[in-house]
Amino acid sequence: MSSRLGQIREPGLPDTPPCRTHLNFSYGDGKESVVLRTTRPPLLLVDIDGVISLFGFDPAQPPPGRFITVDGIIHFLSHDGGARLLELAERFEVVWCSGWEEKADEHLPFALGVPAGLPHISFPPAGQGSDRHWKLDAIDRFAGAHRPLAWIDDAHDDSCVAWAAERGVPTLLVTTEPATGLTAAHSEQLSGWAAELARREAPEAD
Repeated sequence: MSSRLGQIREPGLPDTPPCRTHLNFSYGDGKESVVLRTTRPPLLLVDIDGVISLFGFDPAQPPPGRFITVDGIIHFLSHDGGARLLELAERFEVVWCSGWEEKADEHLPFALGVPAGLPHISFPPAGQGSDRHWKLDAIDRFAGAHRPLAWIDDAHDDSCVAWAAERGVPTLLVTTEPATGLTAAHSEQLSGWAAELARREAPEAD
């Protein structure tokens, strides 16, 4: 599905997990100080085609899901993928990262029961002569350089792997197969990664 030029929406969900706030008390020179640290949940960038919208499966044995039509194109939406995404939203700030752009929020809440109002990344036309994955520039603008994130997609390439390694903050790539999309194993991997990230960011007990 073709993308169009648009404004990048600021990350922020009406139902996102709340920021975790830590109060650290220290005593020095007889004075008490309070250090306030607020941690936002990591971003979860979610592609749709090949992750939530499946293709290439055996039509005689389709996975649980339903067909919908978007702009005259038929898509098969994974029921299990939608349910897993709801569970992951408890640990992540979910953002649509797909050529569907605003159409994700127009169609998927009704079709899959995912929350309405999830933000999306908008993608300008791909530049010529770049070896980078066509989504990376827009992801960088949206997420910034310091926000941990996980990115689920069926089409990561070598430039994505290099980008994740060089980013300098926790960054997880989860690559799906278009016939199965977001599986239970992927969901467990993502939940475990987010839990470990939260554990490392939590203040140490004295």
